[in-house]
Amino acid sequence: MLGRRSLLGGPWTVTPRRRLGPASLVVTLIVTLSTVGAVGSASAAPPVPDSGLLPAGDEPAALEPTEQRNTCTQGQPVADSPQRPYAQRLMDFERVWPLTRGAGQVVAVIDTGVNRHPRLPRITPGGDYVASDDGTVDCDAHGTLVAGLIAAQPVEGSGFAGGAPDVEVIAIRQSSRNYSDRSAGEEEAAQNSPGYGDVRTLASAVRRAADLGATVINISEVACTLASDGIDDGPLGAAVQYATDVEDAVVVAAAGNRDVCQALNPPAANPLDPHADPWDSITTIASPAWYDDYVLTVGWVEADGTPSGESVPGPWVDVAAPGSGIVSLDPFSSGLIDAQISAQGPVPLSGTSFSAPLVSATVALVRARHPQLDARA
Repeated sequence: MLGRRSLLGGPWTVTPRRRLGPASLVVTLIVTLSTVGAVGSASAAPPVPDSGLLPAGDEPAALEPTEQRNTCTQGQPVADSPQRPYAQRLMDFERVWPLTRGAGQVVAVIDTGVNRHPRLPRITPGGDYVASDDGTVDCDAHGTLVAGLIAAQPVEGSGFAGGAPDVEVIAIRQSSRNYSDRSAGEEEAAQNSPGYGDVRTLASAVRRAADLGATVINISEVACTLASDGIDDGPLGAAVQYATDVEDAVVVAAAGNRDVCQALNPPAANPLDPHADPWDSITTIASPAWYDDYVLTVGWVEADGTPSGESVPGPWVDVAAPGSGIVSLDPFSSGLIDAQISAQGPVPLSGTSFSAPLVSATVALVRARHPQLDARA
């Protein structure tokens, strides 16, 4: 059983059995099951999914009655210009657009919802596990940012665009830092909601996305626990296996940010023992990232290509993409933002929450260009 924690943080944090959040300030769907201090090395074995735990394909709905506790998160507008933002310059998607722009691909964004935006013309409602909407409501200004990095349309005079602008987006809201169940105490909810969403709703959302025909599933959320505590995420493991092997979808997930996953694993490679099994020295589990055979896990790199110290390492990290210098769609206007507003002031957009959609866009481009490749390929 997991304890209650905020879903936000680095990529959204997820609370196994309880609350989830995005993966960086970019919503952290991270589940921290206990207070994390300095810990020594532990070990864990690669998880083996149990298909018998696959969630039923029910219609999306919150597991408890919920209500909005906080005002919706706002962003800091940034002037649009012909100059491409840093992440777009580094990825350089435009070079392959003459060959592929992602047409025919369906990317599910499992996040805090995706607000409708003039630069996201192809959004399909996928359902809501937080409230009673259809997935096209984003009170957290996170899921819309993620969708923008994947699918925002190019506009004359603007250097910003999504990496795969011809894809269809399925919007699924499965977490929010601004909602909680109505049973939460008033003192707990007075200023900061514990958030809503957990590995149970995430598992159901993954199955939902796969059943709706997603060819790529973006999860900019992560549940983190100490390896010594373990994590009750069996249905989530079954869901990513189902998506990959049954429905042929590529599941792309954020690796997590250290502001949420506070106990860090050592680097995957041990220079003192290059033959050592990195699974023998992990201290932190990140889910669904650690289901390595079924998830393409994305870390965060800086402008020079070096790994960010804020990106959570692990033997399951497969690829990396820019996680800072991020600009994306303003969920509440037709413009762009480069920061979210907090009580301490503007917080620049950064984290593996934003690295993941850059990779999801890349996957969509590859699948559109090479339709003969299955999800594992």
